[in-house]
Amino acid sequence: MSPSEAFTVDPWGISEHGLDLPGQARAESVFALSNGHIGLRGNLDEGEPHGLPGTYLNGVFELRPLPYAESGYGFPESGQSVINVTNGKLIRLLVDDEPFDLRYGELRSHRRSLDFRDGILRREAEWTSPAGRTVRVSSRRMVSLTQRAVCAIDYTVEAVDGPVRIVLQSELVANEQLPGGGDGDPRAAAVLEAPLASELRHAEGTKGVLVHRTRFSGLRVAAGIDHVIDGPERIDTAAEASDDQARLTVTTVLKSGQKLRLVKFVAYGWSATRSLPAVRDQVEAALTAARYTGWDGLVAEQKEFLGRFWGDNDVEIEGDVELQQAVRFALFHVLQAGARSEERAIPAKGLTGPGYDGHSFWDTETFVLPVLTYCLPEAVKQALRWRHTTLPMARERAAQLGLAGAVFPWRTIRGEECSGYWPAGTAAFHIGADIAAAVVRYVRATGDTEFERTHGLELLVETARMWRSLGHHDAKGNFRIEGVTGPDEYSAVADNNVFTNVMAQSNLWNAADTALKYLNEASLLGVDTEEAAAWRDAADKMFIPYDEQLGVHPQADGFTDHQMWDFDATPPEKYPLLLHYPYFDLYRKQVVKQADLVLAMQVRGDLFTPEQKARNFAYYERLTVRDSSLSACTQAVIAAEVGQLDLAYDYTAEAALMDLHDLGGNTRDGLHMASLAGACIALVTGFGGLRDAGEQLAFRPRLPAGLQRLCFSMSVHEHLLRVDITHAATTYTLRRGSVLTILHDGVPLRVEVGKSVSRPTAKVSAPADRPGQPPGREPARRHSQAGVQVGDVDHLPAE
Repeated sequence: MSPSEAFTVDPWGISEHGLDLPGQARAESVFALSNGHIGLRGNLDEGEPHGLPGTYLNGVFELRPLPYAESGYGFPESGQSVINVTNGKLIRLLVDDEPFDLRYGELRSHRRSLDFRDGILRREAEWTSPAGRTVRVSSRRMVSLTQRAVCAIDYTVEAVDGPVRIVLQSELVANEQLPGGGDGDPRAAAVLEAPLASELRHAEGTKGVLVHRTRFSGLRVAAGIDHVIDGPERIDTAAEASDDQARLTVTTVLKSGQKLRLVKFVAYGWSATRSLPAVRDQVEAALTAARYTGWDGLVAEQKEFLGRFWGDNDVEIEGDVELQQAVRFALFHVLQAGARSEERAIPAKGLTGPGYDGHSFWDTETFVLPVLTYCLPEAVKQALRWRHTTLPMARERAAQLGLAGAVFPWRTIRGEECSGYWPAGTAAFHIGADIAAAVVRYVRATGDTEFERTHGLELLVETARMWRSLGHHDAKGNFRIEGVTGPDEYSAVADNNVFTNVMAQSNLWNAADTALKYLNEASLLGVDTEEAAAWRDAADKMFIPYDEQLGVHPQADGFTDHQMWDFDATPPEKYPLLLHYPYFDLYRKQVVKQADLVLAMQVRGDLFTPEQKARNFAYYERLTVRDSSLSACTQAVIAAEVGQLDLAYDYTAEAALMDLHDLGGNTRDGLHMASLAGACIALVTGFGGLRDAGEQLAFRPRLPAGLQRLCFSMSVHEHLLRVDITHAATTYTLRRGSVLTILHDGVPLRVEVGKSVSRPTAKVSAPADRPGQPPGREPARRHSQAGVQVGDVDHLPAE
């Protein structure tokens, strides 16, 4: 079954009919459930067959050595890898002593579905054992968005041709055996054998608890289960525990048509500092609360939470049902990644898989947080507070590198740098400016001056100090930042990367402005007028390279003078290039892994004229191979801005369908959170034309021919603004608040609550020529059909 055929098209959910055993790992990522604290991959309830088992707790990791052929000063000494913690999903079923294993017997029907409106993963199966006994199994699984530590499973087995003896084994299992590693792919995760050491085991009645500790990182992890059982009059139960397993066994005999129902509550807790009794008691308390709420109560809480979320934040599309499904899928998973992260990082894969070892990158601040800022701002505040808690480590890293201020890690879980490859890691200093930009965006959208005065100010100050010490004024007075890596990791350790420089410029200006706003608090951080003036001077004199001969901005100094990559001699099977060519060759050629200069035009559009944007976009289109899933959404935004609406539509669909169609061939390792968030950005910032860098929200709406309508809402300063775009008109409605002034195509527009205001949607004439891409790297075209639009789907290796 091809990836594009695996799931049915449904605007409010994902369904899989039948069981695609070779595609299990991919489906487990798609059907993953999370609340930002707990993540459960969509493994079958019985545990096997599986593609990749996975249960994750945000922030729980194990240390591992980073081997170097030749070590050097400042190289990180150890890595951090997310671990598969104690699995509480398991409910094994035996039918007259035969395991319910879908690889054997006859699977008469099997269906899984995930409804975005209630966040419940449903499953129905009918199976005949090798001995000829038939049962129906149904289950519902949830990770609570309201009770942070709790998951629950409602599992029912029905005898079709009883009497039949049924045994359920509901388990907690630690140190599960995992499949092998990623065959040298740096995007895959390290496989750590038995990372958990037992500290406590207990089973009694219907409950079981296991407490373990990671062997090297020293984190204490507790997991507990409790059950409610309903069925025939006679049901026997037995509880037992060993170091790595707690199990409740339920036995009964079902007559034809009779059912046995098991509701399983699972709770997790962990700490780096709390005692064993404290962590154990936390889990038992969470179990007690979950059982008190009950399955129906948890479902009701979940529906209410998601009802509010979708009521305020739905993105509606007319003209492309597949894209409608994909964008709701994207929003649902971005919500899951950040809802209850609570001063923890949001990893690149969320909690859907172990890809990239569970690390958080600049992806979070640049792609995920912009979406959450306008739909779940509290999650943004928590993510930035986590960055703030890592400031001591960031200061230490800066000092180690001979810099002032703070240097945040390229990839991390706890806060230390975990990248052993410094050209793509340490040299990517733009992470500091990405964090600063997220701070400014959050404060501008929410008006949270208390956060700005405390956490925000300190983050801005320490990143500004880093830029002032990293760069220097040349003989002409220009401020230059040299020896850095921008977003395009195929061009490392370059001078004056435009994206880095323009982001640093904003960082320096915003730090100076915020320090002036909060003079007393800034003085406590050691900021004086002279230092703030130095930041402004560096920002004012920031050097932005420009190639006068070509009429484009080089991605970095001298980039447009490099030799062109031989795209014609690069066969499709050699992508992604990083797996088939040495970096030294990529670094000295004109080839772009992902949007870099084009991303600079998105985040600092004020620095580029419309003509420059069009020329730059066309130039870099023919160089960009999109070996990263971070690229398509940015290309969509700028394609829309320069009038290439059909191309923008193609790129938007690529970003949205990255995982549903497994375009990168690595969805098995977890979902691409930045690409999912990027699909929302492409719609709102691309076709909605949102620009939010000024005092007022600005919109320049326009739609491609394939879409008839786009509608979205945004929370700004406790106002809820709805934007409804058709080809004829754009209507603005303030659903909550009082009065909001916005810009529509550059013209101020006053919107009062309850009074919709409409303006014509600009007609955009497409430029004469559609920019070309490297051979074989063109985005799949979207084709209009009645009801559903589909694309010509090809695999596009991506991060």
